[in-house]
Amino acid sequence: MGDYPEPVETRHSIPQGFRFAGVHCGVKRNPNKQDLSLIVADRPSVAAGVYTANLFSAAPVQLDRERTPSRDIRIVVANSGNANACTGDRGLEDARQMAALAAKACGARDTQVLVLSTGIIGEPLPMERIQRGIELASAELGRDAEHVIEAARGIMTTDSSHKLFSRGLEDIFPNAALLGLAKGAAMIGPRMATMLGVLLTDVTLDPTEAQDLLSQAVERTFNCISVEGHMSTNDTVLLLANGEAAASPLSQTQRMAFAQNLEIVCEELARAIPSDGEGATHLIVVSVRGCKTDADARRIAETVSNSPLVKTAITGADPNWGRIVSAAGYAGVPFDVNQVTLDLNGYRLFQAGAPVRCDSHAVSHSIRDQFETRIDLDFSQGDASIRFWTSDLTAEYIRLNADYHT
Repeated sequence: MGDYPEPVETRHSIPQGFRFAGVHCGVKRNPNKQDLSLIVADRPSVAAGVYTANLFSAAPVQLDRERTPSRDIRIVVANSGNANACTGDRGLEDARQMAALAAKACGARDTQVLVLSTGIIGEPLPMERIQRGIELASAELGRDAEHVIEAARGIMTTDSSHKLFSRGLEDIFPNAALLGLAKGAAMIGPRMATMLGVLLTDVTLDPTEAQDLLSQAVERTFNCISVEGHMSTNDTVLLLANGEAAASPLSQTQRMAFAQNLEIVCEELARAIPSDGEGATHLIVVSVRGCKTDADARRIAETVSNSPLVKTAITGADPNWGRIVSAAGYAGVPFDVNQVTLDLNGYRLFQAGAPVRCDSHAVSHSIRDQFETRIDLDFSQGDASIRFWTSDLTAEYIRLNADYHT
C-alpha cells in the first residue's frame, strides 16, 4: 500500500471579513478534541444552503432551511459529538437557543445565525455545555490560519484529520479568496452524506445567484461521494459571501470564473471525505462515460460505488472485473453489454462482452501500491458522463461502526 494522502489544508489566502474559533466545551468526552466552532462575518452576508434529502432531517437543518437563501447572515455556529437529530420539539428549540446564544455572544440578531450539528442521533443537546462553548469561542475569534484550523477541527467526529481547502480569486478581484472547510468519514451517501461543509468568500453575490452556484457545485461534487451509501439526517453545505473584497456584482465572465473555483474547492473537500472513510485503505474513483442520460450515468456510478463486493475486492487488491460489470448490470439502466468497456487503473479488463487478457498480477500490484484506484466504464450509448468518489470496505470499518454508540 502507498502512503495516505496529506490532509486537505489551506493553500492560499483566507477571505477577508471572517473570524474563526474552535474550542472544547464537553460535548465530546475527550478534552483534547474541539467540539464547538464559530465562524463570524464582520458584516451581514449573503448565505445559501444545500441540505440532506433524508425525511428525518435534524433540527439544525430545519432551522437553516428556514433562513436560507438570505442576504443577512453573520454567524455559523456548529457543534460535534451530538447531531440534535430525531429530538422532536425540544431539538428545534435547542437549535434556536443555540442560534440565540451565538447571536448574543457575537453582537448579532438571532435570525442572523445558522446552526450546524453532527454526532450521535437521538440525544438532546447539553445546552449548558453548548452555552459555555459559545462563550469560550466568541472570546477566541481570530482571522489567521490557526483559527481556521481550530474551527475545522471543531466539526470533526470520526474524521482522522480536518478538511480545509482555499483558492485565491485574483482572476475575479484583487485579494479575493474562497475558503472551504468540511467534515465527514462515514454515513456517507449521495444527496447528501453525513457531512458538513462551509464555504466562505469575500466577493459579492446575491442570494439567488449564491443558491444557484452552490446547488450546481454540490451536484457535481458532494452529491457524488459515498462510503457506504447511508444518507444522514444532518448533511448541510453552506455558502457565505460578504462582499468585503469587492462591492460590485460579478460580471458574467467573473461569475463563470467563480463557479469554476467553487467547484474546484468543493471537489477537493468532497474527495477528502471518502479518502478519510472509516477504515479506508483506498480512495476509489468511478468514472462512467457514454450513457444516454445524466441520470443513467449517475445511477450506474452510484451502484458500482456502493457495492460491498466491489469495495472489498479493492481492499484485497483483487482485479475482480466481474463484480464491477455485474454491479453496473443491476443498476436498472438498459444498455448493450457488448458495447461496454472496463479499465482498472488503466488496464483494460473487459470489452465486447468478454474479458480481455491482461497481467492480473500487475493489476493487483497497481491497486495495492496506490491509495487511489480508478474504475473507468464506457457504455458507448451517448454523451452523458459522471465521476463518483468512494472508499473501500475493510474490517476496521465494521469494527468502528459496531462499537459506535447510536
